Amino acid sequence: MKSNNKLIGASLLSAFAASLCCITPVLAFIAGTSGLATTFSWVEPLRPYLIGLTVVVLAFAWYQNLKPQIQPDCECDPTEKKPFLQSRLFLGIVTCFTICMLAFPYYSHIFYPNSVNNTIIIDNQHVAKVEFAIDGMTCSGCEDHVNLEVRKVDGVFNSTTSYEDGNTIIEYDNSKTDIVEIENAIKTTGYTVSKINEE
Repeated sequence: MKSNNKLIGASLLSAFAASLCCITPVLAFIAGTSGLATTFSWVEPLRPYLIGLTVVVLAFAWYQNLKPQIQPDCECDPTEKKPFLQSRLFLGIVTCFTICMLAFPYYSHIFYPNSVNNTIIIDNQHVAKVEFAIDGMTCSGCEDHVNLEVRKVDGVFNSTTSYEDGNTIIEYDNSKTDIVEIENAIKTTGYTVSKINEE
């Protein structure tokens, strides 16, 4: 029974570790400490292995729980009720929670508010475009984090961020802001700007 509890604990730990790179930016945003967002970005390359470990551990826990039990040759009560932490219900709850943790990168964007910039462009000759190469982003939650901070800058009216390409493309009014101010907004997220391309 103790080994089953250890399996459940191991599956929860590995599922949490697999999603740590995406959970940290959301927690940092909620706590107001954006600079901590990239703390666990080094976990991202290990994510497939941690997911595999989680699946194997959970599968083994279910196997242990569902396999027919050998009845001992004694006059014990065979209908003895298992404690809740060793029940199938608890294992089912843990499995559902683990799936939610593993899927976190796919729904993490819901934790960021929709930001609408009310900047109205009157003079098209002040419209400028710049691309920032960004290191440290690991999921779509990171994209939302960067977009949220950049759109707070007065004069920025559009931002398109991609963690897969490792960049953000910003359209802004250069009479209201400049590249340095936008770069500083990106740096507040904790990610690193590695290159700037003006278009």
